[in-house]
Amino acid sequence: MQVTETLSEGLKRAYKVVMPAGDLASRLDGQLTEMKAKARINGFRPGKVPMAHLKKLYGKSVMADVVQNAVNEVNRKIIEDNSFRLAGEPKIAFPEDKAEVERALAAEGDLAYTVNLEVLPKFDVGKFDDVELERQVAQVSDAEVDEAVLKMAERNRAFTPREEGAAAVDGDKVTIDFLGRIGGVAFSGGEGKDTDLVLGSSTFIPGFEPQLVGIISGETRLVTVTFPADYGSADLAGKEAVFDVAAKAVAAPGELKIDDEFAKGFGLDDLAKLKEAIRANIEGEYSKFSRAKLKRALLDALDKRYAFELPPSLVEQEFNGIWGQVEAEQKRSGKSFADENTTEEAARADYRKIAERRVRLGLLLAEVGEKAEVKVTDDEVSAALVERVRQFPGQEKAVWDYYRQNAEALASVRAPLFEEKVVDHVIAQTKVTDKVVPKEELMKPDEEDEKA
Repeated sequence: MQVTETLSEGLKRAYKVVMPAGDLASRLDGQLTEMKAKARINGFRPGKVPMAHLKKLYGKSVMADVVQNAVNEVNRKIIEDNSFRLAGEPKIAFPEDKAEVERALAAEGDLAYTVNLEVLPKFDVGKFDDVELERQVAQVSDAEVDEAVLKMAERNRAFTPREEGAAAVDGDKVTIDFLGRIGGVAFSGGEGKDTDLVLGSSTFIPGFEPQLVGIISGETRLVTVTFPADYGSADLAGKEAVFDVAAKAVAAPGELKIDDEFAKGFGLDDLAKLKEAIRANIEGEYSKFSRAKLKRALLDALDKRYAFELPPSLVEQEFNGIWGQVEAEQKRSGKSFADENTTEEAARADYRKIAERRVRLGLLLAEVGEKAEVKVTDDEVSAALVERVRQFPGQEKAVWDYYRQNAEALASVRAPLFEEKVVDHVIAQTKVTDKVVPKEELMKPDEEDEKA
């Protein structure tokens, strides 16, 4: 078997492989000999089937296996001899001449084909002790805790039916049926039955609740509102809608008591314990934002620090995934590139840069993780999978089985765990300075994060 390198350009490699007819014939005979000892064919005693007969019956299918095994063997040898780390599966190109392929499968001619490879780049990771990062942190104030307690109390407030004929005022709960129309036509999501609405809660579309002040049980009203221009559904955004509203009940809010008894309703000993739990929850939420921003700062620093050639296939694959999401979002929102003050060409260029960044950082983190021997345990994967399964109530078993039976899907659970561990490993080597900021600044989404 002859293997000749025909291309070595950047991360691309190509080889011409020639499998001599004699080698193919020898491999075929070896396979048929093994088959002969086991073959059970009518008219012949076990082990006595003539080779010519076996070749006539099974020659082509066996030769297909011979060729596939030989190709795999050559691929392994090329990779091992050159210490390649591949960016993807080898691409095999057999001759376009069918007659040539048929002769090779009949072991009557040599089989020549090409192997195209794309290898991962080699680069020096180095150290991270000179990387300086700023970690934004926010303190939880007593006022925030008190506000959270108040909202909990309001959500759990008792309401008492008002006497017949009483008009609803701000703060009252009205139970309504409603049907919305745009241009006289009912629209999806514009209907509700026995819906509870606290007036003044700003739960519904702006302008809806004020028009129900003064309504009494049994009364019907027409409520006219305009959907906000930035409303989530492009079909409704900025459009005027008229709702037929029927009030079925009006209830007055009960006394708002925030005391130890209120806390016991949530399984806590007293109000102080409830506030402690709420503070811990808010701190946990702030910690997530702080961690996310620190990770973003680290990735920004690493992206600027490293420059190496990227495998084109990986970049293209990542770009296609991003672009598919862009097109899906445009279809959902009804917006065009012009609405975003850009063009498709400019958008493609921007998103390709994002794809390149993701691939570069992915390769870097993989290399760091490998050198640091970062491991994700099966228990950690199982715990993460349980959390993912919980997102599909009623379908838990089906989702669990899907991931457990699909290696690629399970890898999608393991990958982010590995990435987070590697990020922690790198951050531990950097110089991190904490900066106290207002919660609004901490929780403000980064424009580049939203785009990415």
